[in-house]
Amino acid sequence: MDIRWLEGFVVVAEELHFSNAANRLGIAQSPLSQLIRKLEKELGQKLFDRSTRSVELTAAGKALLPEARRILSTMSEARELVSAAEGDIVGTVRLGFSGVLNYATLPRLTSEVQQRLPLVDLELVGQVLTPEAISMLRQGNLDITLMGLPINDPDVETQLILTETFCVVLPADHELAGSEVVDLSDLSGEGFITTPEFVGSVFRNTTFQLCAEAGFVPRIAQEVPDPFLALLLVARDVGVAITTEGTGWLAPPNTVMIPIKQDSLRLRHGVAWMSGMERVARDAVLDVIKDIFP
Repeated sequence: MDIRWLEGFVVVAEELHFSNAANRLGIAQSPLSQLIRKLEKELGQKLFDRSTRSVELTAAGKALLPEARRILSTMSEARELVSAAEGDIVGTVRLGFSGVLNYATLPRLTSEVQQRLPLVDLELVGQVLTPEAISMLRQGNLDITLMGLPINDPDVETQLILTETFCVVLPADHELAGSEVVDLSDLSGEGFITTPEFVGSVFRNTTFQLCAEAGFVPRIAQEVPDPFLALLLVARDVGVAITTEGTGWLAPPNTVMIPIKQDSLRLRHGVAWMSGMERVARDAVLDVIKDIFP
């Protein structure tokens, strides 16, 4: 069995689209289809149900997927160990992050990894929320993830790397725009812009907690999936927004970022990885993280 067959199978299983999988692998669709047919012939089982509109894993395909991932992971670990024995750290490290939450940490981390570990390919996987990130760590689809802390999972190790305060972003012509500190109770009549309600929605949950501390329930003027887009809407007078200090510095023209009186909450940025597993390239990246964010 050719290892390329398993590589092709896993990518198709993840994409459930032969054209997208071929693009991801950097090959034409026809050779990829041939790889899958060879694997199916070798195993004597059909792995995908294919139609003109969809691609789905068969029961045999679902059974093979975790084992194929394990084999590929073992091969990757073997390559890393051989390279490390020669004094080189080589490999691919898949790093998950959740977009705007990591504006203060991800650029510096990426730069440091490139400088210190030039043979390590840092693959960035964006818009990964906490529940999905934990699942992807378990499945081996991520090696490390940046996320808000704390999390409660005995199989996952974490480290705090940054703590941020929250602030409010107002339109530049707002009557409180010149204030040094804003009491959120003075914004009880305003509409707030926040992210939709879903598990791990840090900005929405924080907005409600801080407003509750100020004695009111916020009226939601607009929900948007991206906290940075929320700041753009503030600039258009759609409402006001609570965000982190690090994100607030990215606020667009026609807005102002102001500290708030209600400062009981902090956003705790952390890094997480599966415990009990040694990976040369991954552990080297973790060492960089621990060094630059002590």
